[in-house]
Amino acid sequence: MKSHPHRDLVLINAAGLLRSLGVGLMGVVLGIYLFHVGLSSFTIGLVIAAGLAGSALATVGVSFAADRLGRKNSLFFLSLLGAIGGIALPLSPSLALLLTLVFIGMLNGTGTDRSASFALDQAIVPGLAPDSKRTWNLAWYNVLLDVGGSLGALCAGLPFFLQHRLSFSLLSSYRVVFFDYSGLCLTVATLYAFLSPAIDVDNPPAPAKMGVSITPESKRILAKLTALFSLDAFGGGFLTDALVAYWFFRRFGVGEHDLGLVFFAVHILNACSHLGAAWLASRIGLVNSMVFTHLPSSLFLMAVPFAPSFKWAVLLFLCREALVEMDVPTRQSYVAALVGPSERTLASGITNLARNVFWAVGSAAAGFLMQSLTFSAPLLIGGGAKVTYDLLLYRSFRVLKPPEETK
Repeated sequence: MKSHPHRDLVLINAAGLLRSLGVGLMGVVLGIYLFHVGLSSFTIGLVIAAGLAGSALATVGVSFAADRLGRKNSLFFLSLLGAIGGIALPLSPSLALLLTLVFIGMLNGTGTDRSASFALDQAIVPGLAPDSKRTWNLAWYNVLLDVGGSLGALCAGLPFFLQHRLSFSLLSSYRVVFFDYSGLCLTVATLYAFLSPAIDVDNPPAPAKMGVSITPESKRILAKLTALFSLDAFGGGFLTDALVAYWFFRRFGVGEHDLGLVFFAVHILNACSHLGAAWLASRIGLVNSMVFTHLPSSLFLMAVPFAPSFKWAVLLFLCREALVEMDVPTRQSYVAALVGPSERTLASGITNLARNVFWAVGSAAAGFLMQSLTFSAPLLIGGGAKVTYDLLLYRSFRVLKPPEETK
């Protein structure tokens, strides 16, 4: 089987960029669109949670079956399903049908790509380079995800443009955007179709060739990491782009166009931070880089609700975003380093599954707390959960080093 690691890496990065463009777009417009069609804060949270729950189920399939069914085929099929979520929104079906279609289409309202495809990409990318380049390749992959997300956020002004420049009705302008999102999903599927067969596992390990074999030591490490990542994701579920954009919209009356610019800046800062994370990790280690950047970002976030004006709130939010994603490539690289190559699909799938499940739980709880407790509850509770995660992660893993840090 002929290997084309460079071409495969280019295709995976390009697909990730386009997929993230769609996610960044949804992160800004989804909550506001659902508000315009008359849904309550609780129901908006429920719709976002349904999409994340669908993504969680897909990640289960990826974790246990992708190596058997083929990584390339799995990525292609997931991208086709993603188009369903975009088609569901402009059809304005009943709530039950909308939740079903959003679930099947794995519609992501977080503003950040944490899909089953994302989990599978993480299992593939570390195998396309030696250990010395693993963190850097994952950093560049995440840079492109955030570039895509920033362009998607910028495109959130498209409904405004269609409505005021081309005389579309408000809802019609949104419908055009959602159909475009489905087109992006189909384009991503086409890119994955050109991956080489070499990215697949030739002989998935026992039992039953399902790719679920894992050593006791890896199992112990994975269980502890999964528990910690679940706590982090629970906090993140309170802080999806869709809910944060909705918070700015209701708190300060900021429209989609200005919010699109804010989240464009957010994703640019996220993108730059990934390269900073790879540079920092080469000097102070993966775990230290994860904790010492993530902790202050949560403190910045918890200060946002106390800002006296939109400008101060945005400044604090951007300070948070300049740091919050520095744990992403380092975390991915750390997980890949601590397990064997044949265990990476399972490890990536399980850790991302836990994150998606607890994102969904957090998103549903956020909408309820916004409506019943205080409108700023998600920012405070989400930030507090993430602070706790950082402290526990440092306590548990500060002495466990990846191979490149023990040489």
